[in-house]
Amino acid sequence: MTMNEMIDQYQPDESDDYGFALVGRLLSWLAEHYREQPSLDAVAQEAGLSTYHLQRLFTRYVGVSPKKYVQYLTLDHAKRVLDDSQSVLDAAFESGLSGPGRLHDLFVTHEALTPGEWKRDGEGMGVHYGWHDSPFGECVIAATSRGVCGLAFNGVGDRDETLADLATSFGKADLVEAPERTGSYADAAFGHGDLHLVLRGTPFQLKVWEALMRIPLGAVMTYADLAARIGAPGSARAVASAVGRNPVSWLIPCHRVIRNGGMISGYRWEPDTKRVILAWEAAQAEAHDAAH
Repeated sequence: MTMNEMIDQYQPDESDDYGFALVGRLLSWLAEHYREQPSLDAVAQEAGLSTYHLQRLFTRYVGVSPKKYVQYLTLDHAKRVLDDSQSVLDAAFESGLSGPGRLHDLFVTHEALTPGEWKRDGEGMGVHYGWHDSPFGECVIAATSRGVCGLAFNGVGDRDETLADLATSFGKADLVEAPERTGSYADAAFGHGDLHLVLRGTPFQLKVWEALMRIPLGAVMTYADLAARIGAPGSARAVASAVGRNPVSWLIPCHRVIRNGGMISGYRWEPDTKRVILAWEAAQAEAHDAAH
């Protein structure tokens, strides 16, 4: 559905899925235009809403105003978080999932494939997938009978390319489009719900992915820091490779790892998507801190 179609169907006073999807598209638009420092009027015009309804809708779903959100969409924010978080990050990391917000309430377990399934490279395993809206643009979710095995954002705007890249994580598994079977997973992934992850990775990759789950919401760390925290100092390059092969974006927060100096690049689902997610999480963390 296009932005204009969404605007035509959305009524600002109603509580429905259109508002959620509309805000998701606005987040993507802001990721592309935040360097222009768009005014509230400009964002409202893009949404096809009054400034009053935009402010109310955006704050309801994101937790901060559009103006505040634009402020987060800068590289300087990532640098500040990286500099300021080091004093408390060790304790937060060791506590695991200690950050406020969605991941604080969502306990995600992971289970690797059996040796036999690994040996067969997924052959004979059925994987259902479906395209869904998210706060960060369109995404595809893939799942087996045992749980979610893939989540990718369509950052390139090409469904075939995005799906082909994600499918490399599934080996020889059979992919079947069935959005009716993955819709509940999308609701749980971007709301509050329990999910079971089925991951296909080497022992080292699984160790790195588990460590990613320990980075609190609103915090970031470098690849070297992550390597040190899993007891493998000096293996930043190997850690970066494992982070890059994470098949379930967002749920395993690989977006919380950045390069030295705060550089945001090399994200599997496009750097702009990473900036949007980090900005959203920073806003949620600040709102939580302000409330407490």
